[in-house]
Amino acid sequence: FENLLARADSTKNWTEKILRQTEVLLQPNPSARVEEFLYEKLDRKVPSRVTNGELLAQYMTEAANDFGPGTPYGKTLIKVGETQRRLGAAERDFIHSASINFLTPLRNFLEGDWRTISKERRILQNRRLDLDACKARLKKAKAAEAKAAAVPDFQETRPRNYVLSASASALWSDEVEKAEHELRLTQTEFDRQAEVTRLLLEGISSTHVNHLRCLHEFVESQTNYYAQCYQYMLDLQKQLGRFSGTFVGNAESTSPAAGTSPPAVAAATLPAVPTIPVVPTIVGVPNTVAESVLNPNEVKPPASGTRKARVLYDYEAADSTELALLADEMITVYSLPGMDPDWLIGERGNQKGKVPVTYLELLS
Repeated sequence: FENLLARADSTKNWTEKILRQTEVLLQPNPSARVEEFLYEKLDRKVPSRVTNGELLAQYMTEAANDFGPGTPYGKTLIKVGETQRRLGAAERDFIHSASINFLTPLRNFLEGDWRTISKERRILQNRRLDLDACKARLKKAKAAEAKAAAVPDFQETRPRNYVLSASASALWSDEVEKAEHELRLTQTEFDRQAEVTRLLLEGISSTHVNHLRCLHEFVESQTNYYAQCYQYMLDLQKQLGRFSGTFVGNAESTSPAAGTSPPAVAAATLPAVPTIPVVPTIVGVPNTVAESVLNPNEVKPPASGTRKARVLYDYEAADSTELALLADEMITVYSLPGMDPDWLIGERGNQKGKVPVTYLELLS
């Protein structure tokens, strides 16, 4: 019974701590948590609150409209803002799911089952005090009875006092019988209450099973939430990778010196194939020479200086000139003259194609 009591107390203490910390995880703002607590106590619906991601998306969209939605910065703000909005919506769904499937069962245990257990334990404690009092009363009555039977009071010579002294033992015998009867009743009540309390304490095992199921649902909700966030960010990264060529081109077209060339970032870290002329592109006229140079199927890797790279994320090829990637695989990469600095040529066995630099970790 003492082990059951200790297990129940431990369950209650850890459930309270897990509940509080989960609430902090889902809602870091203490003022918002206090507000939600007050609404619950007043039995009112908690008003809908905008998540931080949705608020950031709103600001980015307004900034894009102010800067110009057609500018590179404005387009990027719109794309990132849309992703932040989707992240905020996913966070809202996760918080709602976690509150229903995980927080509510824990809270119901603390406010329902545990209160019942505490009430029955208090009743059992009172029954124990009554039982101790009855035992003390019986012990006192038996001691008085033994004393009256062993040393009768014959000091008084008057007949009335002698009669009272002679019947003292019988009176204490009646008192002992009454105390024994009360003790039997109190013991029965105590045993009944102890059995009720024991059954409730043994129900803690069922509580653990229920909380285990809720914990699995919480982990599943959290997994889905992070998987959604990961997919949203991958999609955004792909979109920004396709936009980067346009942004770099715009930046190069606004360079002040006409006779100077911009610094080759990729060429500084990766070897380039020499002796292949770069023909400037004319707007509206296809550059067949550049296209032939950048066609990965027709380009041979340099004789030396290729580098190994580890793929950070999965990447789906947009067309036949690109190489699909799988996270954590190793590929060989190198650059070509005339290529966008945000792209490299990647090789994996007999497969070859363009790959985005942002998806790679270049190894020395």
